[in-house]
Amino acid sequence: MWNARVPDRYPEVIVKARDVYDVIAAVRMAKREGLRLTVRSGGHSWAGNHVRDGGLLLDLSALQDVTVDKENLRATTGPGRAGHELCALLGKQGLFFPAGHCKGVCVGGYLLQGGFGWNSRALGPACMSVIGLDLVTADGDVVFASPEENADLYWAARGAGPGFFCVVTRFHLRVYPKPKVIGMALYSYPLDCLEEVFRFAHAIAPEVPNSVELQFIMSRKAFGANGPGIEVVAPVFEDGLGDALRALTFLNKSALRRKAVLRIPFAPSTMDLLYRATMTHYPDDHRYAVDNMWTRASIDELLPGIHKIASTLPPAPSHMLWLNWSPPAGRPDMAFSVEDKTYLALYGCWKHAINDDPYANWATERMREMAHLATGCQLADENLGRRPARFITDEKLQRLDQIRNAHDPQSRFHSYMGRP
Repeated sequence: MWNARVPDRYPEVIVKARDVYDVIAAVRMAKREGLRLTVRSGGHSWAGNHVRDGGLLLDLSALQDVTVDKENLRATTGPGRAGHELCALLGKQGLFFPAGHCKGVCVGGYLLQGGFGWNSRALGPACMSVIGLDLVTADGDVVFASPEENADLYWAARGAGPGFFCVVTRFHLRVYPKPKVIGMALYSYPLDCLEEVFRFAHAIAPEVPNSVELQFIMSRKAFGANGPGIEVVAPVFEDGLGDALRALTFLNKSALRRKAVLRIPFAPSTMDLLYRATMTHYPDDHRYAVDNMWTRASIDELLPGIHKIASTLPPAPSHMLWLNWSPPAGRPDMAFSVEDKTYLALYGCWKHAINDDPYANWATERMREMAHLATGCQLADENLGRRPARFITDEKLQRLDQIRNAHDPQSRFHSYMGRP
């Protein structure tokens, strides 16, 4: 696991596949020996969904091959390829894909769970850009899934996350021209501006252009605040400098900016710089406990919980993330089906096991206290084993279970933590 806080769960056997033939052999061995299956692409699951007691853990981290068809805006990738590496490979050809925000997040689990990545407000969750999948079924058969072929598996793969019941050995992707201008605005506020900052965050949602990812990061060591505070970070992806500056007007012309202790209205960036900035909040070799919620609640309903989060924040780099999302209507039909106006996620982060007791429950306890305001959670930052929450609509969960029963009637693949 990337999370240094490894759960006390142990598979019976681990198979590190070198190619699709190893995957087939491993799945058929699991069938023959009566072993349940879990799959690991990069091990970045905060909760360790792939680490279960007993059974077979299939490690796909070596399946990293990438092909690019620039003319047709298509690419393929193995599940073990890290998203930031895929971004770099595509970028050299003037192409772009909404890969995950953190270095080291491999595309396998990321794409299956939905995929909230760079420029996803404009391009949609990354699973929307999956146009086909090479799969190994629970019986060890190789199939291709797309809108025209094995459409039920294609539907399930786009949003089922760690509960998917096949092994993906290759993703077929739609890619995009790389935005000509990538940059960001950054403002930092002391914590005593909490109410003003989050009232602004809530009120401004309808005005945020889709090319901007408006994030509010609250911690005990905010950049530029010399202590507890809130960083307001606004990456922007546009095709012209004028377009980028206009897209940030809502932030750069706001009355709130006068109270900022740090003001950067615009700075050009590269994808590598965006990744490096993000990783200051998610250092390697640390222990994490994470939880989240989607909400459309009013700011007056949310503020008491946000105050409680602020007053109980563990030391940095633990933090709260507020993301203005506001999805459009009319997403394609797929298992992925829970998102909302605002995303709140809590990341408890500490270095030493001796601090597990004071910090490990912080994220889950705060989210449990605000659960009555949630419309669901996102699989990227969930902890279903500790706090079951709605990550798919009831109607689509029923459909997903029907497809699972048809393709994996023996339940060889583990379901979600918190479910049998």
